[in-house]
Amino acid sequence: MDKTRIFITLLLLIGIISIVQAQSDNNPKTFFNPLTHGAPSLTIAPDARGSGMGDIGAATEPDIFSQYWNPAKYAFAYSKAGIGLNYTPWLKKLVNDMNIVYLSGYYKLGDNDLSAITASIRYFNIGNIQLTDEGGNFVADANPYETAIDLGYSLKLTENLSMAGVFRFIYSDLGANAASSGDLFPGSAMAGDVAFYYNKYVMMGSSECLLGLGLDASNIGSKISYDQGNTNQFLPTNLRLGGSFLFPMDDYNSLALNMDLNKLMIPTPPDTRSMTTAEQQAALKAYYQTSPLTGLFRSFSDAPGGMREEFQEITWSFGAEYAYDRKFFVRGGYFYENPYKGNRQYFSLGAGFKLSSLQVDASYLISTVPSNPLDQTLRLSLSFDMDGLRNLLK
Repeated sequence: MDKTRIFITLLLLIGIISIVQAQSDNNPKTFFNPLTHGAPSLTIAPDARGSGMGDIGAATEPDIFSQYWNPAKYAFAYSKAGIGLNYTPWLKKLVNDMNIVYLSGYYKLGDNDLSAITASIRYFNIGNIQLTDEGGNFVADANPYETAIDLGYSLKLTENLSMAGVFRFIYSDLGANAASSGDLFPGSAMAGDVAFYYNKYVMMGSSECLLGLGLDASNIGSKISYDQGNTNQFLPTNLRLGGSFLFPMDDYNSLALNMDLNKLMIPTPPDTRSMTTAEQQAALKAYYQTSPLTGLFRSFSDAPGGMREEFQEITWSFGAEYAYDRKFFVRGGYFYENPYKGNRQYFSLGAGFKLSSLQVDASYLISTVPSNPLDQTLRLSLSFDMDGLRNLLK
């Protein structure tokens, strides 16, 4: 099967998943049963480019923020090094002091540029919270936050294929330790990512197009606890598959069509609707005692609603990026999550421009479901190309 057919097959897969999800709404076993996990900030798209295309990045052209989407892409980065900073006001329709700051960068090793060291820091500020006791009396102010620090290595295996590994340390402080009760404590965890990226130029008529395929398995690691190990929550272990097809319209204009599929690799909560209280407690205890590795393998076949519910747990995104002379960019995309698994559904728009070593990007989210607190989310990204900066200083 040639590479163009592979991409078309992936596009058809999106349609099949959409049909299965629509049919599953008539399943009597279908009910609101979202996947739950700790450290939720790890699932938030951190940059304006990927979020401007409906949260896509597994197989798009490499950029400085590839650490989140697919770190294997760094081996194919055009520049020797780069660093980027993103700022996102979060849930601004509800509060005005929540935000996400994300710093990411890479450096290619040696003269042959076959490998790269990668790193990123994520800081999620949850804002100021006033803690009260059971009687509603003020106890203390709290400033909860989550942070994650990454260090990775990307290696080009062949002319068209690369892989990467990432180590991640996660720290989540919900701020409740400021209360006198002391029954909630900061949690920490360790996790890793494994990623692959394939790209190849293929001919379509007289045009040389770039085909990209990507796979990223992220946040594979321990659980996280907020009560000193009495109960443990799964990390948002995720499998991301993506395809990208970029074709030049002429010497200055190009268009890339991209898509991603995501599946959380954590167990589906049991259906406790018809259980007694004792049965519910036993089922939930067994669920939370499942090991991360066991949960990873069970996540593909343990949904109470069978394979229809498993398909519901797949989110999909489709987006496009238009570029003029690789200096001006316009983006758009759509993200879909099944209503029974969270109901995040939205369009996104984005734009960016590059001046020598500096690139500025912005994205804006438009919800397609009512009362979505993510509506009107704005992201701003700055990235610096070290090769461009070096040429500017000469």
